[in-house]
Amino acid sequence: MPHVVIPVLNEAAALPALLSAMPPGFTAVVADNGSTDGSGDIARAAGAIVVVEPARGFGAACWAGLLAASPEDGVVCFMDGDGSLDPWDLVGVASPVLAGTSDLVLGARRPTAAGAWPVHARLANRFLALEIRRRTGRALRDIGPMRAARRDALLALGMTDRRFGWPLEMILRAAEAGWRIDELPVPYAPRTGRSKVTGTVSGTMRAVRDMSRVLAVS
Repeated sequence: MPHVVIPVLNEAAALPALLSAMPPGFTAVVADNGSTDGSGDIARAAGAIVVVEPARGFGAACWAGLLAASPEDGVVCFMDGDGSLDPWDLVGVASPVLAGTSDLVLGARRPTAAGAWPVHARLANRFLALEIRRRTGRALRDIGPMRAARRDALLALGMTDRRFGWPLEMILRAAEAGWRIDELPVPYAPRTGRSKVTGTVSGTMRAVRDMSRVLAVS
């Protein structure tokens, strides 16, 4: 069954509930990207595999988690560790990959409350979705913070971004490789604790800057 890579940076408030809600058969791999609030210890106490990645960057944490995921399991999922996503939705997202009908499945966010997905972050996502469609012909609505694919295939894509461009680079390289890419709607709730990226304008701008670099070299 799949391993679930969860990149975290100071998510101690969200991790207990998130890890306790992991579906049966899904193994959490928490990639701790320099937390100072005990996130790694909380994850270990909850039974998760914990890998420490000292090099800062969302993509660096995701890459470390991907490498730590067991190759025997085949399918690897990714999800944010801030409590905005329900781990049970991993079942639906992973199922087409496990069945062999999709190569990459993205969870398209559907906000459950006002403020869950701020306007500035939604606009940035819309721009990226339109750019993906222009470059690849794939009509995606979201770059998907929850996703699933086969581990060996992900490694073979040769992704190099180690910052916030990681999710976009995965989609672009997968499209270029002719992957079957699908989307499923997933509920998106307000995060637990203080946002470091999409909840702030400055964080969103950092993400856009990193993704712009990926677009420039793709």
